[in-house]
Amino acid sequence: MARQDYIFTSESVSEGHPDKVCDRISDAVLDAFLSQEPEARVACETFATTNRVVIGGEVGLSDKSKLKDYVGRVEDIARACIKDIGYEQDKFHHATCKVTNLLHEQSAHIAQGVDAATDKDEGAGDQGIMFGYATTETDALMPAPIQYAHAILRRLAEARKSGQEPTLRPDAKSQVSLRYANGKPVEVTSIVLSTQHAHEDQSSDDIRAIVEPYIREALPDGLITPKTEWWVNPTGIFVIGGPDGDAGLTGRKIIVDTYGGAAPHGGGAFSGKDPTKVDRSAAYAARYLAKNVVAAGLSERCTIQLSYAIGVAKPLSIYADTHGTGDVDPEAIERAVAQVMDLTPRGIREHLQLNKPIFERTAAYGHFGREPDADGGFSWERTDLVETLKRAV
Repeated sequence: MARQDYIFTSESVSEGHPDKVCDRISDAVLDAFLSQEPEARVACETFATTNRVVIGGEVGLSDKSKLKDYVGRVEDIARACIKDIGYEQDKFHHATCKVTNLLHEQSAHIAQGVDAATDKDEGAGDQGIMFGYATTETDALMPAPIQYAHAILRRLAEARKSGQEPTLRPDAKSQVSLRYANGKPVEVTSIVLSTQHAHEDQSSDDIRAIVEPYIREALPDGLITPKTEWWVNPTGIFVIGGPDGDAGLTGRKIIVDTYGGAAPHGGGAFSGKDPTKVDRSAAYAARYLAKNVVAAGLSERCTIQLSYAIGVAKPLSIYADTHGTGDVDPEAIERAVAQVMDLTPRGIREHLQLNKPIFERTAAYGHFGREPDADGGFSWERTDLVETLKRAV
């Protein structure tokens, strides 16, 4: 039987964290290619350090004559991302950092496995396992610790960018520890917040005075108590931040991107990958299915696993676990999700409408637990399969 009384912790990082700067650039490059051609192939990786950004990977367009022109626009895309995040410091500035563009044409051997042909359907872009998860802990059907850790940093980013808090800088991390009683989150036992700031004479107490009102605003009433421990900039000064303080790399914050450690994670990262890559699209599909299972009242918690082989269209396996919180046999859920959604790579892309420039916005504050956008962004957060799943089960 699952534990009912415990403390669980999740962390988040801001859009200015070095790894998130790289995720943002990789996804912005992806969106730029999808804007030109919905079927574009992109596998883009970014590395950032002091005054330097390196972008590499593979891209593919049906009209290869346009490839050089589009690849040539990547430097401007990277600088625009860095500027929007807010980096204008001496050793990492959007206008002066050196950008090296090493993108090249997609491997023909990968393409032949993925592309549809007269004798086969479009195959998965790689082998791998993907997980989706949902829980009734929050209205977004997300684990509470990661949802609240994201909420803190999003609120602080809003305050920084609006000019309300001019001494805050882009790089930040949050961590929330929640005490559970009878399986439900009841109290924040500790909050950790480290944020880059402008002046060396700002103490930890000074920073806490700035950020505490926003943290309290971001969390539900009653969760922060007089017993909650606060650790704000516990090392003291945090003026040197971003890629100047620590190197960044695409795909290094996969637990931040998903469920904060409350659920399993598959083998691959998301950012910079077009939706033929099931690392990304099938993870979105698994979250979509798990969320709809929980929204339908079939269980209070649900984990869905999918697995694929490169070049093969259909998933090799579908696994469901309701963690003892539902009255429906997990095998019935496994059969039902296969009925209500085509889980081939093309089926996922069409059902969730993923061949759109909707990915740059996912690069910070989590890929899950967000509101669906009118233009199709976060389509995997919809709960439009509820009635269909009930009938199928």
